[in-house]
Amino acid sequence: MSLQFIIGSAGAGKSHYAYSRILSEASRHPEKRYYVIVPEQFTMQTQKTLVELSPVKGILNIDILSFERLAYRVTEETGGDNRKLLDDVGKSMVLRKLSQAHRRELPYLGSQMNKPGCLDEVKSLISEFMQYDIREEELDDILRRAQERTLLKLKLADVSVLYREFREYLSGHYMTGEEMLDVLVRKLSQSKKLRDSEVLLDGFTGFTPIQVSVLQKLLLVCSKVTVTVTMDAKASPFSLGKPHQLFYMSRKMIHVLSGLTKEIEEPVLLERHGKSRFAKAPALDFLEQHIFRYHKAAYEKEQEEIQVFCAASPLAEMEETARRMARLVRTRGMKYGEMAVITGDLERYGNLARQVFGEAGIPYFIDEKHSVLMNPFVEYLRSAIEMIVQNFSYESVFRYLRCGMSGLTGEEADFLENYVLALGIRGYERYKESWVRIYRGQHPEELQNLNESRKQFVEEVAVLAEGFSGKKHTVEEYCRILYQFIVNSGIQQKLKKQELGFKAMGDKAMEKEYAQIYGIVMGLLDRMVEILGGETVNRREFQQLLETGLAQAKVALIPPSMDQVQVGDMERTRLKNIRALFFVGVNEGNIAKNTGDGGILTELDRGFVGEQGIELAPGPKERMNMQRFYLYLNLTKPGELLCLSYSLTGSGGEGVSPAYLISNVLGLYPELSVKRIEAQEEVLEKLELPGTSLDSFLTGLSDAAAGHPTPLFAELYSWYLKSPVYCETVKRLVEAAFFAKPRDVISKSVAKVLYGEISPYSATRLEKFCACAFAHFLQYGLGLSERVEYEFQAMDMGNVVHHALERFAEIVEKTGGWAQLTEESRNRLIDRCLDEVAADYGNTILKSSARNRYMIERVRRILRRTVWALQEQLKNGDFRPEGFEVSFGGGRIDRVDIMEDDKKVYVRVIDYKTGGTTFDLVSLYHGLQLQLLIYLDGALNVEGEKYPDKEIIPAGVFYYNIKDPMIAQRMDADVGTVSAALLKELKMNGLVQANTEVIRHMDRTCQSLPVSINKDGTLGKRSSVATRAQFEALNVYVKGKISQIQNAILEGEAEVSPYELGRKNACTYCPYSGVCGFDRKLPGYEFRHLQKLTEEELWKAFTGEEE
Repeated sequence: MSLQFIIGSAGAGKSHYAYSRILSEASRHPEKRYYVIVPEQFTMQTQKTLVELSPVKGILNIDILSFERLAYRVTEETGGDNRKLLDDVGKSMVLRKLSQAHRRELPYLGSQMNKPGCLDEVKSLISEFMQYDIREEELDDILRRAQERTLLKLKLADVSVLYREFREYLSGHYMTGEEMLDVLVRKLSQSKKLRDSEVLLDGFTGFTPIQVSVLQKLLLVCSKVTVTVTMDAKASPFSLGKPHQLFYMSRKMIHVLSGLTKEIEEPVLLERHGKSRFAKAPALDFLEQHIFRYHKAAYEKEQEEIQVFCAASPLAEMEETARRMARLVRTRGMKYGEMAVITGDLERYGNLARQVFGEAGIPYFIDEKHSVLMNPFVEYLRSAIEMIVQNFSYESVFRYLRCGMSGLTGEEADFLENYVLALGIRGYERYKESWVRIYRGQHPEELQNLNESRKQFVEEVAVLAEGFSGKKHTVEEYCRILYQFIVNSGIQQKLKKQELGFKAMGDKAMEKEYAQIYGIVMGLLDRMVEILGGETVNRREFQQLLETGLAQAKVALIPPSMDQVQVGDMERTRLKNIRALFFVGVNEGNIAKNTGDGGILTELDRGFVGEQGIELAPGPKERMNMQRFYLYLNLTKPGELLCLSYSLTGSGGEGVSPAYLISNVLGLYPELSVKRIEAQEEVLEKLELPGTSLDSFLTGLSDAAAGHPTPLFAELYSWYLKSPVYCETVKRLVEAAFFAKPRDVISKSVAKVLYGEISPYSATRLEKFCACAFAHFLQYGLGLSERVEYEFQAMDMGNVVHHALERFAEIVEKTGGWAQLTEESRNRLIDRCLDEVAADYGNTILKSSARNRYMIERVRRILRRTVWALQEQLKNGDFRPEGFEVSFGGGRIDRVDIMEDDKKVYVRVIDYKTGGTTFDLVSLYHGLQLQLLIYLDGALNVEGEKYPDKEIIPAGVFYYNIKDPMIAQRMDADVGTVSAALLKELKMNGLVQANTEVIRHMDRTCQSLPVSINKDGTLGKRSSVATRAQFEALNVYVKGKISQIQNAILEGEAEVSPYELGRKNACTYCPYSGVCGFDRKLPGYEFRHLQKLTEEELWKAFTGEEE
C-alpha cells in the first residue's frame, strides 16, 4: 500500500531515524513482520547496528535482507521453481562454450573472444540485458532500425546470437541472479510472511528496472514501504532536475518510485540537528552543504577537520598516511577501526597499503576480490593442462615443474632443465624414451639420476597425458581425468601441510586461502560437469573453459576485525561509523575515474538504443555524473577528519596533476593550504613509525658512510639496535653501507687441489687469467660453465667450420694434395665434409629449424670461399701444409705449414678464427694474446723432432679470419680482378719474419700476408714483421709470462680485477659478469687499466732493454 520517503543529506541521520522507528514499531507490534532491505555488503553491518540500537539488544521480528536474499526467502516459502542458480563462474563458462560452438555466426566478436576481458564485456552486456528485462524481440527490432549503423549492427547481431543461445541453454534448467528477481516478482503475491508487513529500503542510490518491479509488487503486498533518500531536505523532492546536478540520481529514484503508487505519504525531511554526524565538526558540515553545488561560498575560519597534503610518490603518500593514522591513535585515542582509506586506484594503492601498513604495524583490511589465479595449486593445474595442449613444450613443462606442487625437487628440475635445453627435447614421446645422449660438458654418471627424474615426471603426468590424448572428449570425461590427476598427486595433503605452515607463522590470510582453495577448485569441476558435462570439446577448448572458470573464482576474504583500517575503492566500498577518512591518490585519471568507452556498446550506441525507448545501464557520461555523487557520499562519511592527498609523480616517475576535487575543496576553504611532505624541517615527523622511518635511517646511513654522521642518525641507530624486531635488519643495512671489495684470494693448498698442474701450452686458460683472475677461478677452479642450449650459436659455427676444414685437409693430403684440386672437386669435397660434420654435430641441431638450415647453407658458402682462398694462397708460395689440428703438449694447432731446403725448415703457424681477431703486440705484452706464440713454440718443437738434422726457423704466425666478404666492383670487372679483390679481403694478419726471401716463398704476391714490399725490395712501413732475433725474444718473453701466470694461479690469486685496454675490457663477453659482483659504484671495484705502449717501447720490453 503506502510509500514514504525519508529524505536528508549525508550525515543528517536518515538510517538512525529509520532504524529507531522500525525498532519502536516492532516492539509495539511483535505479531507483525518487518523487513530491512539493504545492499548485499551492508547486511552484516546493518544487523549489528540494529542490535546495538535495540533497547533489549535483540531483534525478533525484523529481518535484514538484500534483494537476492529476499528472493531466496520467498521462493523457499512458496516453492514452484526448481531451476538451479547459475552464478558468475557458471555464466562465464556457458558463454565460453557458446562462443566456441557458434564462432562462425559471430563475424565481429568471434575472433576477439579469446582476448583478455572480451568475455567479461559480453557477459556484462548480457547481464545488463537481463537486468533491464530486454527481450529478444526488442533486440531484433533495434537491429532492424540500425541498418545504417554498420558497426552497431555487427555488434548487436553477434550479441543477439549469444543472448538467444544463452537463454535457450538455461531454459528449464538454470536461472541467473537477474532471473531470480523475475521469479521474486512472480512469487511475491503468494508470500504469507510478506503480506501486511512493513519494508524499509536503506543505502540505495538507485534501482534497476527489475528491482523497481519487485518494489511495485511489494507496494501491493506490504502495508508500508519506506525508502531512505540522500539529498538536500530543503530541495523539492519531487522535481526531477537535470542530469548534471548532484542529487539527480536521488531525484530520479523518487520520480520512478512515485509512479508505482498513488498512496504516497508525506516525506520525512531531516534537517541537521545536534545529533547529526557533523555536530562537532563545522568545517565538515560546511563541506557537505557546499561541495559540488553551484552557489559560491567560503569557510573563512581556521580549521583542522579537513587536511590536504601532497607527496613525491604514491609510496611517500601512503607512508605519510600511516604516520597520520598512528598520530590519531596516539593523540586522539581513535581506534584503527574508526579510520578508513579510499582511492580511485585500489590496485596500486592497495598494494602500497599492504607494504606500508605491514611495515608500520597498522592492522588493515583491503576490501577487494582476491583471485585464485596466483595460488600455486591453481597455477599447477593451469600449467599441467597447458603442457598437455602444447605437447610438452619446454616452457610449459618447466612452468609446471616450477609450481612447487610436483613430486620433483627444485634441484632435480634444474638438472632436468639443463638436459632438456641442451638437447632440445620436446614432446611427450621424447620424455617417455630413455635418455642416452650426453651433451657437451655433461658427466656421464648424471644420466642415471636424470632418467630416474624423467621416469618420475612421466609417471606423475601419465594419467593426464594419456587421458587427454585423442581428438575430443566430453567435459565430464576431462574433469574426471583431471580429478584423478589431482588425487594421484596428493594435492589435498600438500595443501593441508602448507595451510598448517601458514597457521604456525600467524599468516591468517594465507591460512584461510589454502584452507579454501581445494574446495573452490573441486566446486568448479563439479559445476563444469553439472552445467557442461555432456558437451564434447577438444582439449584446447576444455583448457579455455577451465581458464574461464578459474579466472572468475575468488577466495572469500577474512572479514575485518573490530580494529582494522578499511582500505577500499571509492565507488564499491561502503563505510559506516567512520571518524577519520583518508582519501589517497586524488590525481587526474583516478578522480574522475576513467569510465572507459562503455564496453561493447559505446556512448553513441547507448544513445541510439535509448532513442528506441530501451533503457540500459548508465553510459560513460552518466557514470561521470554518478561519480560526483559517490564522491559526495564518501567525503561526507567521516565525523571528525577528512584528509585528501595526491602524488606529484606517477608509477613511472612521470609528473601527474591533482584532480579537480583538490581545487574544489581549496576553493571552499581559503585558509586551507596543501602541505608538501618532502620539506626537510619536517624530518622529525617522519620518524613516528619504525617501519616507515627506515628511509630516513638509510639517508643518515649514507651520510655516515661518507663521513658526515648526524646526532639524529646516531639516536635513530641506537634505537634500532635495541629493537628486537629491527636489530638484525639494521645490522645488515650498516654492513651493506660500509661494504668494500674483499681481497679475493685462496690458499696455496686449496689452489693446488683445485688446479693441479698448469700446462704452459693451455693458451686460452692463461689468457683468461690475465683478463680476470676471478673469471679464471670460476671456470677452471669451480668448473662453472654456461648452460648449454639447443641453439646454433657463434661458437657452434666455429666448431663446425674447424671440423669440416680438418676433414677436408685430411682427405686432400691423402688424395694428392691441394694443387690437384679442381673447383668442382674442391666444392664437392668441402660440401661432403660439411654434411658429415652437420649430421653428427649437436644431436641434429643443425636440422632442427629453418633458421639453422639457413645457417648451415651460409657456412657452406663460407667454407667454399675459404678453401678456394687457401688453395690460391698456397699456389702463390712454396710453403705446404705439414699438419692440421696438430697436437703438442696441452694444445692443438689448426694448421702448420713448412718450407724446407737442405739445411733449414721454415715454419709458420695459422689459427682459424670465425670472428674478427687481430694480432696485437700490446695484448701479447699483457698476456691477453699468447696463443700464436705458444703455438709457434709448440710447432717448432714438433718440427724439431721430425727434422733433427735441420735448423728450424720461425717464418710467421697468423690468424686467418674465416668469412665471406662482400666486395664492390664494376659489373664488367673480369674474374681476375674480382679474385684479387677477394684475396685482399681474406688476407691473414699476424707477424712475419722480416726476410723478403722468406716472405716471397710464403706468397710471391704478398696478397695473403700483412706486409708490402717496396719497389727497391725493402719492406713497407705498415708491414707487421719481426726479425729472427725478435721472434726469439718474443719466445723468451712469453715463456717468462707463462711462468708468472702459473705462479700467480698457484699462489691463490683470484681477485675480481678485469682488465681495460682502450675500449676493450674483460667484462664485455664474460659469462660470469652476472655472478662476480663487480660494481664500480662500490669501493674497491675498478678496472685494471692496462698501458698502451708504442711499438718501440714494446720491443724494448720484449728484449729486456726497458729500464
